[in-house]
Amino acid sequence: MGIKDLLRFMKPHIEPIHIKKYAGKRVGIDAYSWLHKGAYSCSMELCLNSDSDRKMRYLEYFMHRINLLRHHKVTPVVVFDGGNIPCKAATEEERHRKRKANRDLAMAKLKQGDASAAYELFQRAVSITPSMAHQVIQVLRSENIEYVVAPYEADAQLAYLCSLEAEKGGIISVITEDSDLIAYGCQAIVFKMDKFGNGEEIVLDKIFGSVARTPSFRNFDMDLFTGMCVLAGCDILSSIPGIGIGKAYALVSKYRNLDRVLSVLKFEKGNQMPDDYSKSFTEAVAVFQHAQIYDIDTKKLKHLKPLPENLLQSLNGELEFLGPEMPTSIANAIAEGYLDPISMEAFDHFPSSGCHPDSLVIQSSGQLESLEAAAVSTQESCITISSSHKTSKTDVSEKQRSVSNSSKYLKEAAALEKLILPSDIHGTVEIPTVQNRNSLKVPDNNPFKKRKWDEIQLDPIESITEQVSFATDESLGILCVTPDNTPLKVLDKSPRKRRLSDIQSDQTAGHVSGITDLGYSDTMCINLESQESVNSKPKRVTDGKRREKIEKSKRGSSKSSENKKNNSILNFFSRV
Repeated sequence: MGIKDLLRFMKPHIEPIHIKKYAGKRVGIDAYSWLHKGAYSCSMELCLNSDSDRKMRYLEYFMHRINLLRHHKVTPVVVFDGGNIPCKAATEEERHRKRKANRDLAMAKLKQGDASAAYELFQRAVSITPSMAHQVIQVLRSENIEYVVAPYEADAQLAYLCSLEAEKGGIISVITEDSDLIAYGCQAIVFKMDKFGNGEEIVLDKIFGSVARTPSFRNFDMDLFTGMCVLAGCDILSSIPGIGIGKAYALVSKYRNLDRVLSVLKFEKGNQMPDDYSKSFTEAVAVFQHAQIYDIDTKKLKHLKPLPENLLQSLNGELEFLGPEMPTSIANAIAEGYLDPISMEAFDHFPSSGCHPDSLVIQSSGQLESLEAAAVSTQESCITISSSHKTSKTDVSEKQRSVSNSSKYLKEAAALEKLILPSDIHGTVEIPTVQNRNSLKVPDNNPFKKRKWDEIQLDPIESITEQVSFATDESLGILCVTPDNTPLKVLDKSPRKRRLSDIQSDQTAGHVSGITDLGYSDTMCINLESQESVNSKPKRVTDGKRREKIEKSKRGSSKSSENKKNNSILNFFSRV
């Protein structure tokens, strides 16, 4: 995932930081990177679609990181991946093949009884699905955490948010494990953040302005840097044999022109360079610079950067590789987390909250099925789906274009209708709502949450015993607790006069400890007036006779020490 060996190559420019550096700032979160790491702890349950609570442990991992940021006064903005783009179809297919192979091997190891090997293979086979992301989104809603689902790549959406001012919903940095964010142009990126908030940061301005560090990018701009990343190999385009990150840096640094670099590679590599590599290279660079993102203000899709005229001419107006256009209503439903960005189905109509199969659906306007019934229903319900699809200048008539656009959005229209229309509008068919098997449970594992005083006060008592009996002694003002229900003996109820030293020692013991241990018995005494000292150390309480013996022993020890002083050799000579 990401640019091959880029982080290792950029190691001299990486600096250790703590997330508290961004206190009071807005920081973007690459949600799927956290989901991947959180899914490792429950990969077997996810692959087997188990009904156990352990399957949802990725939620605990995710929310622990969110709570860590909030503890350090950092405002998280979570961004989820959306649909797949056509230019990554080969990469997604290869990943799907590897996951399936690892799952088959894991099942074989599990049948053989080798649980350790099976667990390791399940970790390689686990797939993050939109339904898992939807579970996280529900928790984020309940916690009032800001989030957005990108129409396609979350990396492009995060890069767009980095380009905005904070007042307009922008972010100052991104937390991720994907090195693609560097090629997209995010100004500050935090990698490998642990559970304590420590991580590694890359800042683009420092990279381009650094002179002493090697490799030096002082003569680079963002276009050259992105071209170098594509040459080294990425998810969109594999590298030419023999070209890694080091060779790509050397070529770009030497020629400082991407077209010239491609010409040199064609001359040097010959048949090793595919015939359509130049076209694929141009498309890959265009994805990093002009990917489609969701504009939160206008509620519409737009490109990360405006498309230049020379790029449109070189691509002959074919922009399908950036992802097909979609209506504003569908884009809104996806961005708000109500619509599956891959299957285009409303989440409320899923049969269960379990993981979907590892889907390989690549959205394309030519692949969308035509549903005449959905179109009729949509027309009767007075829902208008308008297309903002921009087409190049062709000889296709307006009528043909209208038919193409209408068939293109039939499936989205049906999904939108199910999403926003009540069932009673359709008088003939009522879609049943299936309850989720696993109800939403907000993880209660926030170590940074300030606990209420009542919870802190009750925890020590509950940890001692489940069934306790209480009795109060009015003369001493204490509360006695026993592990069983046997009657308690009242402590020190005799009418004899107590010494002033005894009373003072009782008061001192009361101030020192809230929970005290009487000798080695099973009875615990709690001073009602000293519950505020929860962290105080326990001190044993003795009766009057034992205190009297202790005082006598102290007086005896002091006298013996005085006698020793008087019998010392110095006193002997002083008399002489």
